[in-house]
Amino acid sequence: MNSENKIIVGRDEWCSFPEINIPAVKCRVDSGAKTSALHATNITPFKKNGIPWIKFDVHPLQNDGKTTISCEAKVHDKRKVKSSSGNSELRFVIKTTLSIAEETWDVELTLTNRDNMGYRMLLGRQAMTGKMLVDPESYCLLGQPTDDLLKQHYHSKVVKKTGLKIGLLASNPNLYSNRRIIEAGEEKGHEVEFLNIKDCYIKLDGKNPEMHYRGGRILSDFDAIIPRIRPSATFYGCALTRHFEAMGVYCLNSASSITKSRDKLFALQLLINSGLPIPISGFANSPLDTEELINMVGGAPLIVKLLEGTQGKGVVLAETKKAAESLINAFKSLKANILVQEFIKEANGEDIRCFVVNGKIIASMKRTAAPGEFRANIHMGGIASLVKITKEEKKVALLATKTMGLKVAGVDIIRGEKGPLLLEVNSSPGLEGIEGISERNIAGTMIEAIEKDLKFIK
Repeated sequence: MNSENKIIVGRDEWCSFPEINIPAVKCRVDSGAKTSALHATNITPFKKNGIPWIKFDVHPLQNDGKTTISCEAKVHDKRKVKSSSGNSELRFVIKTTLSIAEETWDVELTLTNRDNMGYRMLLGRQAMTGKMLVDPESYCLLGQPTDDLLKQHYHSKVVKKTGLKIGLLASNPNLYSNRRIIEAGEEKGHEVEFLNIKDCYIKLDGKNPEMHYRGGRILSDFDAIIPRIRPSATFYGCALTRHFEAMGVYCLNSASSITKSRDKLFALQLLINSGLPIPISGFANSPLDTEELINMVGGAPLIVKLLEGTQGKGVVLAETKKAAESLINAFKSLKANILVQEFIKEANGEDIRCFVVNGKIIASMKRTAAPGEFRANIHMGGIASLVKITKEEKKVALLATKTMGLKVAGVDIIRGEKGPLLLEVNSSPGLEGIEGISERNIAGTMIEAIEKDLKFIK
């Protein structure tokens, strides 16, 4: 200590927090920051004897996500803190004992994810006031632990990996399908994390491509990604999936296959090139071709489909030629891309959904349209029931999935007079209806597909 009984420290030093069982952590000494911050993940509030507490995990060593200290502390406060990037974040604050240079005193620590920072701990001026003087040209003036000493401190704190780390790339964590996939993965001993599409962003770098997440966290330790991308997020979701692939992360459905399946016109062109039967369909750009377009699909009644529609939205039945002309011209005046498709009357408002995983049909269900509807859509009051599919329908479903290059797909088929006709191949099929009807653990089958492709041995 100097004459003023203050500790002289460099720009970074090693310290410890004995009350929360952290024996050594390297901190950045920053007099420009008011508050101190400790790297923490899995922050979970709870109550002990009616008093607010929190549980949290700390990875005390930089670039080491396996060494983990599980901590508990009483909540001291919760406050907004502005980060170095200028963003404000609401953080839990704890009060605990800091130990440095054989001196100890109480400090306030905010808890936040510092994965993208150079240090797991930042020591701000509030904790230093009256205790320290900083020599910014020096570092580790108080010494630093050897690798052997760190191993002694932390040898029992290394969490051994027992399963895969899987990311579920989607938009709604509360959706039945997403909850089931997370549940199924965890039941099989894997760590499954929901990754919200809107919170991911990309670093394009030929030598070191990175995927960043909310708050600057770098997503670098995933074994697999399950993309479940809603149609409105197709462009960005596929860009993220493509980037994970570039980083060497296995993706259950590739960005290329999802993109192909979402472009309805391109998908139909690929499907007929594989010899698959579809309802006769027409596509044109000019309103001058409306009458010819109607005639080429056999006239009215006919179906008009928005190429960007999903789950039955943007699908309209035109029962007369005049209605068809009005509808087609109205869509074209809005510069909307549409398909005109023959109406298969003998289908009687029914279709079949085949759920395919890794080249096998796991379950099939028949969907019957609600009264007054022509679309077999359970989201619009339709009824679902089990169905036994024919060999020809099975062949169509498997070839359609293979043509799209999908590992997981929902294939929609209708039964025409001359055999099955393929309607659509869905790259993010819902699980709720088909799991309920079939009583099959389809989410678990999807996890097993990942295990098989990654040659994971339990």
